[in-house]
Amino acid sequence: MGSVNDAKQIEVGVGPVHPDDVVQVARHGAGVRLADDALAEVAKGREVIEALAKDDQPHYGVSTGFGALATKHIPAHMRARLQRSLIRSHAAGTGAEVEREVVRALMLLRLSTLATGRTGVRVETARAYAAMLDAGLTPVVYEYGSLGCSGDLAPLSHVALALMGEGDVRDAEGTRRPAAEALREHGIEPVELAEKEGLALVNGTDGMLGMLVLALADLRLLLATADVAAAMSVEALLGTDAVFAADLQALRPHPGQAESAANLRALLAGSDVMDSHRGPDCTRVQDAYSLRCAPQVHGAARDTVAHAALVAGRELAAAIDNPVVTPDGRVESNGNFHGAPVGYVLDFLAIAAADVAAMSERRTDRFLDVARNHGLTAFLADDPGVDSGHMIAQYTAAGIVSEMKRLAVPASADSIPSSAMQEDHVSMGWAAARKLRRSIDGLTRVLAIEILTAARALDLRAPLRPAPATAAVRDSIRAQGVQGPGPDRYLAPEIETVVAAVRTGAVLAAARAAGARLA
Repeated sequence: MGSVNDAKQIEVGVGPVHPDDVVQVARHGAGVRLADDALAEVAKGREVIEALAKDDQPHYGVSTGFGALATKHIPAHMRARLQRSLIRSHAAGTGAEVEREVVRALMLLRLSTLATGRTGVRVETARAYAAMLDAGLTPVVYEYGSLGCSGDLAPLSHVALALMGEGDVRDAEGTRRPAAEALREHGIEPVELAEKEGLALVNGTDGMLGMLVLALADLRLLLATADVAAAMSVEALLGTDAVFAADLQALRPHPGQAESAANLRALLAGSDVMDSHRGPDCTRVQDAYSLRCAPQVHGAARDTVAHAALVAGRELAAAIDNPVVTPDGRVESNGNFHGAPVGYVLDFLAIAAADVAAMSERRTDRFLDVARNHGLTAFLADDPGVDSGHMIAQYTAAGIVSEMKRLAVPASADSIPSSAMQEDHVSMGWAAARKLRRSIDGLTRVLAIEILTAARALDLRAPLRPAPATAAVRDSIRAQGVQGPGPDRYLAPEIETVVAAVRTGAVLAAARAAGARLA
């Protein structure tokens, strides 16, 4: 049985999964296998649970009910049924299907916790979980069902349900199929859950953490791309680059700000457009904030990403379950499943993304106003009045930014009691992650509209030549079929072309290929 992608297989051991490996498994179909050290730890942890399995003393999740039913004693002959019932009842999600990459990320992270030996599952259960992920079988998980406390219960339960041979999965080709059929085709035996195993499969922050790791990868790309967009706008709006000087930036020593300013200097180097207004006759010593303060805003967003990455790294090193098998052989209840640390930074990132998008949209708007665009036509139209140019492209960006501001309202500030008041404070981390994904899509589109608009403006500055890096970005989107200035035409496909170029990193790659050394 081969993995979904035999060219790349990630080994899951006792230590934390690297964020890059999460992206490889989630987005690029890399397979997985359990390392020998992980299998040894899983076996040791299971020995502890086996010793408790027939104990008359209450042990949460082994011989008791769950949540508000934790005081209910479960006799030994009912304890396997207890685990099956947990999964079936908790697989209660609803709404749209969650994206394949999110489900694969949460599966990898749950497998990583199983591999620590702290959850007490059997070796065969961990192997089956890894085999399902390796085969590219993605359980159908739904949008709603997690409160981000006691883990991402419903999403992880839908995965565990598939492991039991129930519910549906999507195979590596994306076809929805009964889980039992897909497991059989790949030679994976459905798991008959034993004591503690159902709880171990669902009690983690893996969904929100997986979305955080994916968001960090996206935002690193997008914030560098935001510097490209800002450079193109500063250049085409005849702004000054003097404010980006390293000594001025050093007066406020935020690392992200320094990186962003350095990017802007690199992107604008060698620009005839910039050189055209450097002389003593130029009276423009201060630009509008959306141009002048780009390093400050983009840099603050970069520093936010750095903080979120620190939290993600700690969470990736965690072994989250309740109860947990300690290294010295105790089984202890705890509250490590609470999603507050992850939920907070997910919300923080949504705030940063909304602000970067808001600044981008303001730069786009400046191009369209003859009172502020320094000699360009109204709305960059070919024949203003007859043509509307990029008027409505700006409306599109503005609408997205307004939506992103609503998405920046923190989910983690909310809580709602559940489980008969046993779980009386929850993180809403899953909800924070879901809205951040929508916000990242919005930022991608807003930056694309700015780049599309700035490229048109750079063409209108001819015969002055842009900087090599910004010219390369403009030329790269022209090569993909986005035309230069001219009479009005169907604009939506051109926007989508640039959206794809931003999302895939093609915009950033074009700037770097032209020699810009970008952080």
